[in-house]
Amino acid sequence: MMTTFEQNTALITGGSSGIGLATAHALLAQGARRVYITGRDRTKLAAAREQLGERAIAVACDSADVASLAALHSEIALRGDRLDILFANAGMAFHNAFGDTTPVTFDRLFDTNVKGVFFTVQTLLPLVSDGGSIILNASIAANLGMPNLSLYNASKAAVRSFARSWASDLKARRIRVNAISPGVTRTPILESGLGMNDAQIDGVEQFLGEASPAGRMGESNEIAAAVLFLASTSASYVNGTELVVDGGHSQV
Repeated sequence: MMTTFEQNTALITGGSSGIGLATAHALLAQGARRVYITGRDRTKLAAAREQLGERAIAVACDSADVASLAALHSEIALRGDRLDILFANAGMAFHNAFGDTTPVTFDRLFDTNVKGVFFTVQTLLPLVSDGGSIILNASIAANLGMPNLSLYNASKAAVRSFARSWASDLKARRIRVNAISPGVTRTPILESGLGMNDAQIDGVEQFLGEASPAGRMGESNEIAAAVLFLASTSASYVNGTELVVDGGHSQV
């Protein structure tokens, strides 16, 4: 059985909505001592902090900005906290047309999804307790080659690769590093990132109803449950792997 997270302290980047916020709720419900959440939008962060309660701490941070990550490190260190769980969840998604993609567009996505994940973990690593758990948010897109998403697909493949490499790099500290790869999940990124309207989202839901064994999209709380498994002592022998949570869509 999965243990609770009493006395554990966690950091979730991109924790003001979607999978990150659902994971924060789940950790606190399982007794986490403190959960830090980050995001770029201070208004959304404040609203999330209000939802989560007094054991949550919201820190404005842009994962693509190394100086911002250093300030996050200082904020946690000044409180005397160490991290038992680090969920590098912050990321973005948008379409790009191959043949018409600019360097600015490339840098915008890779700065958050690849550079941001790398320097989030590297910067916060001194605060991660020996024997702790690091979870990286990848995606089934890393393995599917989805059209007009080449930047996003490649960025998530890099994240998956980080989990393998860092599991080896952190062997001496017994820190486990795993990747979670969600399928299509009902989160705000469908609208804010991919620009989908209600009709388009309904179309995706209909497609999954026919193409996916689960017959539907995922919900944020379902992805959060998988993150909690990877963070828990129940997954003590799970390391360097990718846990696909997509209702079977990419598996059949």
